[in-house]
Amino acid sequence: MTLPTPPCSDAVSERSTWSADLASIDATAQLARAFAALAQPGLCVLLNGPVGAGKSFFARSVIQTLMAKNGAIEDVPSPTFTLVQTYDLGVLDVWHADLYRLGNPDELIELGLDQAFEAAMCLIEWPDRLGDMRPDAATCLTLTPHPTDYDRRHVEITGPRDLITRLEQAMETSAT
Repeated sequence: MTLPTPPCSDAVSERSTWSADLASIDATAQLARAFAALAQPGLCVLLNGPVGAGKSFFARSVIQTLMAKNGAIEDVPSPTFTLVQTYDLGVLDVWHADLYRLGNPDELIELGLDQAFEAAMCLIEWPDRLGDMRPDAATCLTLTPHPTDYDRRHVEITGPRDLITRLEQAMETSAT
């Protein structure tokens, strides 16, 4: 079952949208590396898209890039059954949540996700499950798979204008 993608909040001014066609898995990984370069506490990325769109791949690629910068190499499992995986990367904590199996939004408080929104970088799959806990300033990333080519997808990102500008610059630089 595919749920509708919730719109990004309009409560935060100075927002911008960037979109691109990602021609390969490598292009998706390149986008993840660009996001990793922008990682900071309080950055919350809401990952939207149907099952198989590449949300987990994107999140794991961001985390692996950040780990490599810290000299760490370890497996990055999907939090499908644990709901949340956390990574202490020294100056930055990263929380990867897969809320597909979330029974009740109150469980988010038990997990501490509400506090992580301010103190960590959060990568949230199935953000429609956040309900009222959805951060207003979150960056929304929507992946739409190509209908006939599994490796291709379209991405649309809406977030703070300065973050979108830096992301565009990072993608242009890495393409050259």
